[in-house]
Amino acid sequence: MSTRDLIARDTAHLIHPLHSTVAQQGARVWVKGEGALLTDADGHEYIDGLAGLWNVLAGHGRRELAEAARAQCETLAYASGYTGSSNERAIELAEHLAGLTYSSINRFFFTSGGGEATESSIKMARAYWKLRGRADKTKVISRIEGYHGVTLAAMSATGLSAYWPLFEPRVPGFVHIPSPYPYRYDAPPGVSQGIAAANELEQAILREGADTVAMFLAEPVQGAGGVIVPQDDYFSRIREICDQYDVLLVADEVITAFGRTGTLFALDHWHIEPDIVQFAKAITSGYIPFGGIGISDTIASTLDDDGRAWMHAHTYSAHPVGCAVAIRNLRIIEDEDLPGQCADKGTRLLASLRTALGDHPHVGDIRGKGLMCAVELVADRSTKESFPAGDKVGPRVLQETARLGLFSRIKADTYVLAPPAVITDDQLDRTVEILSDAIRTVLG
Repeated sequence: MSTRDLIARDTAHLIHPLHSTVAQQGARVWVKGEGALLTDADGHEYIDGLAGLWNVLAGHGRRELAEAARAQCETLAYASGYTGSSNERAIELAEHLAGLTYSSINRFFFTSGGGEATESSIKMARAYWKLRGRADKTKVISRIEGYHGVTLAAMSATGLSAYWPLFEPRVPGFVHIPSPYPYRYDAPPGVSQGIAAANELEQAILREGADTVAMFLAEPVQGAGGVIVPQDDYFSRIREICDQYDVLLVADEVITAFGRTGTLFALDHWHIEPDIVQFAKAITSGYIPFGGIGISDTIASTLDDDGRAWMHAHTYSAHPVGCAVAIRNLRIIEDEDLPGQCADKGTRLLASLRTALGDHPHVGDIRGKGLMCAVELVADRSTKESFPAGDKVGPRVLQETARLGLFSRIKADTYVLAPPAVITDDQLDRTVEILSDAIRTVLG
């Protein structure tokens, strides 16, 4: 059946994430994936420039992951993960993660994805402070350009305002500070950009009152906001501020965990540890919905010692099939050194983008960390002035890259790339060629 026929059926019966009936008319219907490639219903092949939605780290078509799911479905497809019940795969996965994550994090709660992980972090932080006798510490500080999901509390933490209007009022108690955004953050004279951006957190804590702030939620590298890589002195100062004011540091590693930035967990780049880490996406390479949070030993012992029930739950927490696929996928990540592949291929991709586009008059910034890169387009390089939204420069470039065989996403006029770790060098070179050609077609 042709794409046109399938989209007609789609339009009649489906509501999509970020739903737009008009935009869906130009959609592609995917029928096959192999490695870093996707094939649509008309038989056209594309490089998957965003690994699905940042998540298909090990690549499409991994039979070992399908086999892990099949074998577990045949043995124990589902069992409750509520207190009073457990399963072998959940225990095995939690043990394995304890050996992989930050040294102070050894206990885990599993979810079906990243949005649920954010909700779980928020509820864990609030519960922790209540158990410590500090019930007023409930507020969440996060960052502009941050993405943490779109369930109601997670959406309130998300710092991308386009997600808010149809669903406001937002949940109270959520505060946003500026992103460190090296290309656009203005630091005061005499202060490094990273320290100045981190000090925005201290100023917010003091404005709100330290006795009211429960947690600071941050992606190590902001993904959906446009692949914003912080300055090297940013997170060490963030950790100092959180310690000084008794604020939990929650690392949203839903995109960055398990190798995407070149290390298993991204805060390792800056040699600090969070109090809570949330993950999803690459833990199963997207083969089954799965996520979770890991909590510090301090939080875990507080939860255990008090004895009260933590009244938070999901039907599919510790799902045996999800755990089985995660365990098998972690073996792939380790055996094939996907973090190392992301580091090496990310270096190649970033260098190639800079060689091909670094002198283009409308390319303002080319940035990345590991296999996570972005090209930001501007009207004027000297002033960093953005194009008027009505020019639709980003959408036009996106459409042109798709026409040429590269499928990814944009944030306004920033084109983002995070292909599967198994992408070949030839496919990386073709990615750069397509994006370069598309930008020149649209902007000259």
